[in-house]
Amino acid sequence: MRSSTTQDPGLFDRVLGLLADPPDMAAAPHGYLDLLAAEPAPTLAQRVMQSTLLPQVYERVWRPVAFNLSKGWPTGPDTAEEHALARDWLGLGQPGDIAKPAATVLDLACGPGNTTRALASGVAENGLVVGLDAAPAMLARAAADSQGIAYVRGNAVSPPFRDGVFDAVCCLGALYLFDDPWAALDGMVRVLRPGGRLVILTTRRPPLPITRLTGDVLGRAAGITMFDDDLPDDLTARGLTVLHHRRYPLMQFIAGVLD
Repeated sequence: MRSSTTQDPGLFDRVLGLLADPPDMAAAPHGYLDLLAAEPAPTLAQRVMQSTLLPQVYERVWRPVAFNLSKGWPTGPDTAEEHALARDWLGLGQPGDIAKPAATVLDLACGPGNTTRALASGVAENGLVVGLDAAPAMLARAAADSQGIAYVRGNAVSPPFRDGVFDAVCCLGALYLFDDPWAALDGMVRVLRPGGRLVILTTRRPPLPITRLTGDVLGRAAGITMFDDDLPDDLTARGLTVLHHRRYPLMQFIAGVLD
C-alpha cells in the first residue's frame, strides 16, 4: 500500500492503518486524504458549510459570534474555554502540561481545523489526531494551517474507519447539520474503543413554546436539527455513560465514556 502526499507520508500511512477499506493508492496533493466522491450538499446549511467563502471567515468571525451567542455570551464559555473543556472531558492534556497522553483522536466534521488544532495541543507527539470533513475548501484551509495533523475527506455520518480505533471522538458544532444525526451517533460510537470518550456540542431546542416553534420552523428550512435536553439518553442507549451535560440557551455540551 502506497501513499502520495505533499505532507508527511508517515502521518497518512498511520491513517491508512485505521481505515476499514484503505485505497491501493492514497493521494493527498492538497494536504488531506480524499476518500469521498463529489456529492451535492442537499440542505442550505450544508451548502453554506461547503462554500469557498465560509472557511475564510469561519474561525475568526462566524464561529465565535454565532456559537458564543448561542452559548449565552457573556456568561457562557467562549471558544477557548470550550476547547479546554473538550480536552478535559476527552481525557487529553492541556497545552502547558509536561506529560500528555499519546491518544488517537478523531475530530468529526472538523471544518477548517480550529477545534482539531486545539485537540492536538493536548496530545503527545506520538499520538495521532485526525480531522474528518466532507468540504474540500474547509479541509484545504485546515491543512494549510496545521502541522502534524492528518486530515481526511470522507463521510462523517459513516466514518471510513475500523471499529474501535479511537481513544477519543469529538464533534463540536456539526451533529445538527447531518441528514441523519442518529446514524452519525452510531458511527461515532462504532469507531470508539471501549473506555474511549465522546464529546458533542450541538443545538438545544429553546424551552419556551414560541421560541421552540420558531426554532423548529427555521431549523427545518435551513436543514438544522434542534435537539431536546434528553439527547444524553441517546448516548446511554448506545452504551455510553454520560459524564457531563451542560445546557446553554441554544446549545448543549455533552461528554460520555463508552462502557
